[in-house]
Amino acid sequence: MRYDLAFFLCCCKSFFGSDDVADGEDFYSLLGLERDASQDDIKKAYKKKSLLMHPDKIAQRGKVATEEDQARFTRMKEAYEVLSDEHKRETYDAIGERGMKWLDEPFSLDPQELAHNFATSSIIDRSKIFGIFVGIAVAVFLLPFMICLQVDGAFGEKSSWMGVLFPLWIWDILILFYHSRVIMMGPIARPDHIPAEDWIDPLPMKKRIFSLVRFVLIVLFEILAAMKLDTTLNWQWIIIFFPLYIWETTTLYKKLPLARMRIVTVEDLEAALGKPFSQFTAAEKELIGKRYSVVPSTSSPEFEAAQKLKLRARHDMIKSGFRIVFVFLLLVQLDGYVEWNWWLIFTPFWIMTVLFCYANYQAFTEVQQMAAEKDPTFFGLKKDKNDSDASTNYGAMGKDGSGAAPTQQKPPDLTDEEREELKAQVMASSSRLCSKCCSQGFLLIIVLVFVTKIQGGEFSAIWIISPVLFVAGMILCIIGCAIFGITEVPTDGIEFDTAQVESDVESPVERRQASRFTAPVAQYTPAPSNAYAPPAAGQSASPTVVITAPPTSTASAPENVPISSISPPDLLDNPPTNQYTPVVTNLSATPTQPGTN
Repeated sequence: MRYDLAFFLCCCKSFFGSDDVADGEDFYSLLGLERDASQDDIKKAYKKKSLLMHPDKIAQRGKVATEEDQARFTRMKEAYEVLSDEHKRETYDAIGERGMKWLDEPFSLDPQELAHNFATSSIIDRSKIFGIFVGIAVAVFLLPFMICLQVDGAFGEKSSWMGVLFPLWIWDILILFYHSRVIMMGPIARPDHIPAEDWIDPLPMKKRIFSLVRFVLIVLFEILAAMKLDTTLNWQWIIIFFPLYIWETTTLYKKLPLARMRIVTVEDLEAALGKPFSQFTAAEKELIGKRYSVVPSTSSPEFEAAQKLKLRARHDMIKSGFRIVFVFLLLVQLDGYVEWNWWLIFTPFWIMTVLFCYANYQAFTEVQQMAAEKDPTFFGLKKDKNDSDASTNYGAMGKDGSGAAPTQQKPPDLTDEEREELKAQVMASSSRLCSKCCSQGFLLIIVLVFVTKIQGGEFSAIWIISPVLFVAGMILCIIGCAIFGITEVPTDGIEFDTAQVESDVESPVERRQASRFTAPVAQYTPAPSNAYAPPAAGQSASPTVVITAPPTSTASAPENVPISSISPPDLLDNPPTNQYTPVVTNLSATPTQPGTN
């Protein structure tokens, strides 16, 4: 069996159920074959069945071919197309017709059917899925666990670091194999709908080789460090870290053009050259592409993406600078030039952690300020009753000494859709702030335990990775409970009030309106029995109905929500909008590399 089918069976067998036969017959039964039939037997069976089931053959025998006959012949033909292809036949034998349909059209299956099949699947099929998650966890944590045991001396004095790092070498081999396959893949073919002059290879060969070289530098550093720890090499640590210096240099080389990228709009270019963008020559477009990043407008998604890319590159350069300073302090300590406290050596990390959290919080405050400017009531702030009077200051003097002072314009009222979008932006930014700061705090805990250990802490090195092991264990427990705890709830004898469910479904706008006011509700009051009078001649009898409406009641004003209860985004995903400064220089100058002045 192919490896991909084996993995698919291991992962997804429980979602397709045990009965995979449609209409009571599988493909072999439709052709009247056994599962070990040869290709010649399949061809003979197809010809025999075609003579019996083809609509034209049925008409020649004096019978009328019905739609059922046509559908049965179509299904028999589909069975022949699958079984006559060795690749499709092997797939069908492994995962059945339903699995093949999922491979061809993943979104064609009913989610409720998949959930039902999984809820009724066997323990063995579920154990396979859980085993995959356990295997991933073991593959990830095996290396740090073995390193901690080596540090504690659990493997003995004769143990070698080259042997302890065996899982790392396996990972390196797999990644090197991936890079080699990407290089051997060749150029990416141009899609038919893209003209040849507009097509740019998203993964040029130069970029592939550059990525391979960077990874080889990391592998070389790992080998040299392992040999140094085994005392096979007597070099200084400053030489061992030389591949890492080159790697950091390549990082700066890759990020510098992006950090210095100039963003201009099409309007800026048209104003600079005095003609429409469609009339630009190929040489002018090539020169502009080398110097600038051209976007349609400052409000376009392309401009926002370019700003994010530029800001992310700047942040990466700052992180790289902190790493270089930290490595320098580390090497000075390891080679014995100084004997400083290890807490002082990790000073760049402490500073970078504070700056990282502050940058994310600053980004969120900008999103908050933007939301408050667009809608002052967004955070529960009450509008002043005299807003209309405060917007025009009749007693103020203008700059020219006249009595007319400029009026202060109020922000336009937002629609419900705009308010929902604004709320989504603030919530997304707050969740990003929480996730970024929590992840950085989690890393900080690990580094604190690590520094305490190398400073002379008398505890096992396992405690360094204990926070990660604890979180991974909790995740595996949750996944295990979800996999083995899902069962099908019997619905026999249970009646569902679908009308009530439909009436309870409300849109966000309806819920907001319902929370703000209460509409008058008419009360139906049938007339008393003695109020009935017989109808006049020519009129039909009808009951008398009295409709009364209670006085309208209004809901209380919404409570104030403090701004501090909303949390922020990542600065990388929400760059400040005031960073754009179009700069267009003389385009007749000599072309330079992107990002150069």
